[in-house]
Amino acid sequence: MRVVADKLKHRAKTFLRTVGACGAGTTPPSHSKRMDAQTKQNLLERRKARSLLKTLINVVHKFLVLLARWLSRTIYGEHGKRMPPITNLILMESATSLATKIRTRKLTSVEVTQAFIDRCREVNPLLNCVVDERFEAALKDAERADKLIASGTMTVEQLEREKPFLGVPISTKDCIRVEGLLHTSGIWNRRNIRGDKDARAMELMRRAGAIPFALTNVSECCMWWESVNTIHGRSRNPYDANRIVGGSSGGEGCIQAAAASPFGLGSDIGGSIRMPAFFNGIFGHKPSKFVVSNEGQYPVALSEEQNSFLGIGPMCRYATDLKPMLRIIADENAPKLRLDEPVDLKQLKFFYQINDGGAHLVSPVDHDIRDAMEKVMAHFRATVKAEVKKVYLDKLRKSAPMWLANMKTPSKVGFDSQLANLEGTINPWLELAKWPLRMSNHTLIGIMTALSERGGVKYGSEEYHHYVQQKQELVNEFRDMLGENGVFIYPTHPTVAPYHNEPLIRALNFSYTAIINVLGLPATAVPLGLGREGLPIGLQVVAGVNQDRLCLAVACELERAFGGWVAPEVKA
Repeated sequence: MRVVADKLKHRAKTFLRTVGACGAGTTPPSHSKRMDAQTKQNLLERRKARSLLKTLINVVHKFLVLLARWLSRTIYGEHGKRMPPITNLILMESATSLATKIRTRKLTSVEVTQAFIDRCREVNPLLNCVVDERFEAALKDAERADKLIASGTMTVEQLEREKPFLGVPISTKDCIRVEGLLHTSGIWNRRNIRGDKDARAMELMRRAGAIPFALTNVSECCMWWESVNTIHGRSRNPYDANRIVGGSSGGEGCIQAAAASPFGLGSDIGGSIRMPAFFNGIFGHKPSKFVVSNEGQYPVALSEEQNSFLGIGPMCRYATDLKPMLRIIADENAPKLRLDEPVDLKQLKFFYQINDGGAHLVSPVDHDIRDAMEKVMAHFRATVKAEVKKVYLDKLRKSAPMWLANMKTPSKVGFDSQLANLEGTINPWLELAKWPLRMSNHTLIGIMTALSERGGVKYGSEEYHHYVQQKQELVNEFRDMLGENGVFIYPTHPTVAPYHNEPLIRALNFSYTAIINVLGLPATAVPLGLGREGLPIGLQVVAGVNQDRLCLAVACELERAFGGWVAPEVKA
């Protein structure tokens, strides 16, 4: 009996110790092991479920992409209309060359301006890239430019220094203010608003002698990568009218490629210069953050962070025009760019990555684009004798969520307010119900953006801070990699220009350009001729902050080696 009593007493003490330990926040060792195993099993099952769901979504998405392409080809046909040929050789000149010939009196500003006005009238019925114009006023400005040159009050050298683009017509997109022209940004509630004065960048170009003459189409509120809105309609690609021109500077990319403008200004917060430049086979440069004033642009950035993503930059057919344009619009910030400092390509370090590593719901990079990139790197390796290194930056797989999160602001102004021109808000659910009946004043993607904005990452949330941290880590990676003499070669976009409306299915493909905005780096879209579909292909050249001259030097070399812009009527 005593032995039994001792055993019972021992068991009681063990039980009390266990209970006490549990009360102190622990579990019995065996129970703890079972709990740990169960927790691990639950986590593993959740991961498997997420992975399975992600795979399923990817499969459905790929099916929708294929379905959309089949429907597009069925509806539009294999190829759309192409433009009328270029017959006036003035249209084939760079803006820099035209300026030289005007101030040396080999051409008059009037005949140059008239040539581009005629070309606009010729191609716009097909392309719908020009949404407003000041043709008559531009011709009067051209007459004044010719009189100034003829007067001899300024020498050719003075004109070159003080008015480097005297007498050359210039176009810009319908979100950069031009005195007297529409300033709608593709928003229905702004359809009657006109600019009361030039935006700062256009003011600087006008001071340099350029003559504003045409305004070009954009996406609604400049926040989509196809240029279509309910005021001006849809713009069409010069190489195939069934394809998109990109956005939001799509009309500008289109007018340049069509040789209907010698050069122009675009703006870029997620690729709005570089995507249209890519789709239309021209050059486009997004400057380093805070270099070019965004004054006079609508919609405005809602935070300092957004302002660092947004930049006005040059768009043109010839790489030689990029540097003088950037020097003018950078204004007082031009010295920090050291644009006149020579660039020795042999001393540059070239890094490249041929895709984003397989981002979720982003299209794979076309073979034509990958092959072109490899040819470019072979050129720098063998011909230029530069150091070339293939890299893999894993964080680029998260480009889209990183951009979407970092675009969030503490402001209460939402996209539904922007679509109402900040005069109240639209009801996106009501607009969605009206849209199939063609009763809405907004595009489907505009409505969907207003709806989706309410979901996703919230400003200040744990997920928001995670992506802010990811951004900073990627900034550091690029800074360490590029230094002051490195460039990064990367696809501008994974595919050539898709058919109209296809971006709705391929929405996240913009991430290839958007991530560069998040990083605040300069980037130049460079054309590399036409692919097998007869559509432009190309890449983007990225450099460190304020190292824009490296991008421009590489762009000039690639134009020399690979030909640059190809006139649209030329078939692949």
